[in-house]
Amino acid sequence: MTHRGSRVLHVGSLARVEGEGALRLSVHGGTVREARLDIYEPPRFFEAFLRGRAYTEPPDLTARVCGICPVAYQMSACAAVEDACGVTVDPRIRDLRRLLYCGEWIESHTLHVYLLHAPDFLGRASAIELARTHRAEVERGLRLKKAGNSLMELLGGRAVHPVNVRLGGFHRTPTRAELRPLAEELRRALDDALETVRWVAGFEFPEARVDADLFALASDDTYAIEGGTPTVLRSDGTLRSFPVRDFTDHVTETQVPHSTALHARLDGRRHLTGALARFAVGGRLLSPLTREAARAAGLGDPGEGVMCRNPFRSILVRAVEVVYAVDEALRIIDAYEPPPRPYTEVPPTAGVGHGATEAPRGLLYHRYALDADGILTDARLVPPTAQNQGAIEDDLLRLAQAAITDGDPDDAELTVLCERAIRNHDPCISCSTHFLDLTVVRT
Repeated sequence: MTHRGSRVLHVGSLARVEGEGALRLSVHGGTVREARLDIYEPPRFFEAFLRGRAYTEPPDLTARVCGICPVAYQMSACAAVEDACGVTVDPRIRDLRRLLYCGEWIESHTLHVYLLHAPDFLGRASAIELARTHRAEVERGLRLKKAGNSLMELLGGRAVHPVNVRLGGFHRTPTRAELRPLAEELRRALDDALETVRWVAGFEFPEARVDADLFALASDDTYAIEGGTPTVLRSDGTLRSFPVRDFTDHVTETQVPHSTALHARLDGRRHLTGALARFAVGGRLLSPLTREAARAAGLGDPGEGVMCRNPFRSILVRAVEVVYAVDEALRIIDAYEPPPRPYTEVPPTAGVGHGATEAPRGLLYHRYALDADGILTDARLVPPTAQNQGAIEDDLLRLAQAAITDGDPDDAELTVLCERAIRNHDPCISCSTHFLDLTVVRT
């Protein structure tokens, strides 16, 4: 490698990720000096245009941040506003929210596993090319995604940017009769989900390790999805938690020159949120069926403290989470009793509220300040991909350095490796475009 001298690898547009980003890798004398994930989509300014809006509007407005994980934004927004107003919703409404969230996990994870990430492991350049050689597998993935979409459509009103969610609950809740056909579809989907885990377990996974702290929500009695306590599993194995209201005391964001997304640190340290973090922090609370699927796939039993820190195996953890989401959806449907009203009244109250949920890509935090009339005076959104940028760049640097040390990869080979490393984390780039500092220098 040293005979190549200094070079800069620049990939202007990343493939098979949500949104638009670029990669810059600087190599000097066989040493990788810099690995940079350039997120260059325009800033979205959601926080700015939420100010001055009615307290009922964040669930609908923030859902437009992302077409893949709108439910995550709706649920975090509802949780934060309801917290500010001192309202706790009916447990049956909370169950329906969790059911809707299961639909998002199913469709989002399945999209990533089959159409974005699997081609990397099977030597295909795209999902279209994969469909030519693995038609049955891709059809299975599309069936699974359809099951997730069906959940979104029934509970949310439509599969993309659901319109049935409102503060305090839903505009309309389903009857048991309406859920019955969905349960039949989900039972078939469970077989597809288990087969997906077996299929992905057969992939060849390069050796790698994430050394960042793992950050996820945790709950005492269930695998955290639509709520929980922020919990940190440090790289030395120590575990600590803090209240959602203290989130910004621990997670600090800074602007970097190469990104419209803010970089974040957790207590001054690099951290990672998402499937690997959830599996490590709360995996012991997965359903028995899901834990058995994880054991059979070679992930071990999270109930025995096993964790996975290999980012290439994150696709397998996501496949396991699909099994859980389908299994959990069936459990909720089986026990469902319609609430007496579709929503709990949420009267406006002056205050500050905090909400966090587990988007498919990781922990998503919202904070809103309201005046006595229910007008938003401040808003703060911290998406998972923005939090993960530091860990992704560290992965890129480590993997590129190992490849250069072990061999003599050309630019094309390095590009493939680095794009794979980025896709391991299923980044939602559009979500992360957060804010832009403007500096005017006049002479």
